[in-house]
Amino acid sequence: MPTVEQLEKLLASEPNDPFLNFGLAMALDKAGRRDEALARFDRTLEFDSDYVPAYFQKARVQADAGKMGNARETLNQGIETARRVGDTHAEGEMSEFLATLE
Repeated sequence: MPTVEQLEKLLASEPNDPFLNFGLAMALDKAGRRDEALARFDRTLEFDSDYVPAYFQKARVQADAGKMGNARETLNQGIETARRVGDTHAEGEMSEFLATLE
């Protein structure tokens, strides 16, 4: 996985790229920088609200941070989005995760 620094360099030339923003969010989470990771997941979804993996990973980080209500809300948004775009696999994963939070 690329480092935070590598991804930030790539984003300097393509700041609106959802894939790069998602990658940076994942790298920030791995580095223990949760708040920055959550902000970057939000940025990813600003650029592409159909980027289904961002919902799942954002909810996972929220749950890890003890923000269960936020995680449930994010999962519900993600499930709705997954249904709309026809991603049944992601819909199922998020539904299962949501069930563990209730």
